[in-house]
Amino acid sequence: QVQLVESGGGLVQPGGSLRLSCAASGSGFNIYVMDWYRQAPGETRELVARITVGGSTDYADSVKGRFTISKDNAKNTVYLQMNSLKPEDTAVYYCHGKRAALPLRDYWGQGTQVTVSS
Repeated sequence: QVQLVESGGGLVQPGGSLRLSCAASGSGFNIYVMDWYRQAPGETRELVARITVGGSTDYADSVKGRFTISKDNAKNTVYLQMNSLKPEDTAVYYCHGKRAALPLRDYWGQGTQVTVSS
């Protein structure tokens, strides 16, 4: 069993920055594909960024060049550095982990609110 706990959300002005963290309990973090999703009010949950077991990354077009996903296997933590934030980035951000080996499992964090507003 793995638990994911997000932190780092809050209120920031347009153009500002935030860094989200997702700490994973349990073992085997280094064989998980880790994602950040977000969900704005009235919208479906969307994939924002992904980092694979090998460290490859991928981003939604809307955040490319502004957001950076990274991980620290020693700390069982994945990060999302968000720069040049826009009001449309306002959403609840969720950490998601999917085990890349059998048995396949996936886990969600509880979410952290990010609000971009002046």
